[in-house]
Formats: sequence, C-alpha cells, structure tokens
Amino acid sequence: MSIKSENKQKELFETDIERLVKADHPLRKLLKAVDFEELSCPLRFLWSDAGRGGYSPPQVLKILVLQFMEDLSDRTLERHLEENNVAKYFCGFGLLDETPDHTSFTRMRSRVGLKRLADIFNRVRDSMKRAGIIREVFTFVDASSIKSRVDTWTARDKVLEEAQKSQDNEDPPSLNNTNMSQYSSDPDARFGCKGKSKFWIGYKRNLSVDMSSGMINKVSITRANVTDQKAVKDVLPNQGMVFGDKAYCLKEAQIAMKQHNCHSGAILKNNMKDKNFKKDAWLTSVRMPFEGTFATIPKVTRFRGLMKNKFSGVLQAFCFNLKRYIKITDVPLVLVQA
Repeated sequence: MSIKSENKQKELFETDIERLVKADHPLRKLLKAVDFEELSCPLRFLWSDAGRGGYSPPQVLKILVLQFMEDLSDRTLERHLEENNVAKYFCGFGLLDETPDHTSFTRMRSRVGLKRLADIFNRVRDSMKRAGIIREVFTFVDASSIKSRVDTWTARDKVLEEAQKSQDNEDPPSLNNTNMSQYSSDPDARFGCKGKSKFWIGYKRNLSVDMSSGMINKVSITRANVTDQKAVKDVLPNQGMVFGDKAYCLKEAQIAMKQHNCHSGAILKNNMKDKNFKKDAWLTSVRMPFEGTFATIPKVTRFRGLMKNKFSGVLQAFCFNLKRYIKITDVPLVLVQA
C-alpha cells in the first residue's frame, strides 16, 4: 500500500463518526429529542466505577432501544453494532471502538430488570402527558396474541408417553392449560383463543393507546388464557372515554372502567338489550385507525417465560413511543423528575 493510500485510510479512521450519519436520520433525531444520559440515571448504581471498564448506563439503554426498535436478535445485534456506523454513533461507540458480543445483551437485560425499565417507560409517558401529547381524553384498548416458539408436538408426545405408563387413565390424554407447564419448553406459555377459530400458544399483549397522539399509554403482558376483560384493569387510563371491542362490554371490564373514572365506549354484543348498531358502527370507525399500532409490534416472541416477555413488551412499547414522538414533533422532550 502506498503512503498516500495509508494516509487516506488513517484519515478515514480518525474521522468523527458523527459526520458519517445523515442529518435527517431518525436515530440522530432521537438523540436530540431524548436525553438518554438523564433517562438512564436509575441504572447508574448497577455498574461500578472500580475494575475493568465496561459500558455506561446510557450506552446500555440505547443498545436495548436499538435492538427492539430494529427487532434484532442478540447475534444480529452484535453484527449490526460491528458493521453499522449509524448504530455505533447512536450507541456512543467510535469507529474503532470494540462493541459488545451477543452474550452481553442477556446480562444487560437481566441487570436492568422489568421494574427499572417500567419506571423509565412511565417517566417518558408522564413527560408526554405534561407536554400535552398524551391527554387521556379518548383511549383505545385492545389485546393481541404473542406466539411462543415452542415445539407443541414434542410436548404432546410427552403427554402420550406418560399416559401409556399410567394404565388407569381411561380418557384420551390431551395437552392443555392445566398440564402445559409440565411438558412445554416454555412453562409459562398457555393456549389462547380469540373468536372461534384463532388459537395459539404463548402470551397476550394488552395495550391502551391515546387517540389524540397515537402513543401507547399503558402495556400489560399476560398468559394467553387470561381474558381481555380481566386484563383491561392494568391498562385503563385515569379518565376519559375508552373505546374497545365486544370483549370489554362484559361486567368485569365495565366495573374496572367505573373504578378508573372512565366512560365505556365498548361495542355491545348483538343480543344485548341496549345494542345500537349505528352507534357501534361509529365506534368501530373511530377506533379502527389505532388498530394499526398492533400491526407494528412483532407477533412472535424470542423469549421464554412470562417475566422476559413482560420486559420485551414494555421495551417494545417504549420504542414505539420514541419512534412516534420524532415523527410528530422535533421539540426535545422535557423529562419529569424521576
């Protein structure tokens, strides 16, 4: 290699990585909109200043945001950080800095934990409320399936094998929610049903979406066999009108809405006395645009266990709100006190 080529290569390596990122790139906008240094304050005590240097709390938070914002597996994220200059810039790495390997991300998620992540999500949500972005005047609630990657037939074979050993069993054996935890590779997963034809094994995502901004207000992850009307109490706003499908017109959901000072906008079942088809058609048309929120979030989980899927669900909602925020405004978000 000539001296001229070596000098050019050296100049490239010494170039500020910020110059390699487009001015209008979404991740650059996100760094301007959200103060990750301040937002990651609750994570500071998790890393010691003594010993070998590691990754700072803001870096850890941004790495997790990048992973779920781009829907990357741990190994794909490792390669993404190695090869993508925008990813390095967003996460605070230089061109020649060593980036974490895939085993580091599991430790990061474990150390941050669900409680601290939920506090960060709530802080950003409360900041948006104070800024008038989330208003809780009209709210859309719904639930969607999260499919677990389990080998159902292997679990079924285990049930049959045990049934053959037990000669007393007269009824044909079946894999169901009562014995799922004994035979499935994901013990927390359960059979779920929506309508009369949609079945899955895994979990259920319950969301409330603020209809003035399209932001996710609250999120709750449950096992798939938990009914919508039972889970809705965890995602209801503190006021306003709540729009929902027929699952939320049942007694348990209606009681929960009253306890949260909410007015019900749920569609009634066809056999109900107060059913008004024109009104329910209008309610359906109003909430329809916000059903797209569920389409943007992955329907299949990479994680096993309820706690890991709760962590994943909160982080997915957090990333959705961040992406939504930089689309609707370019004003930096002023964070409320932690």
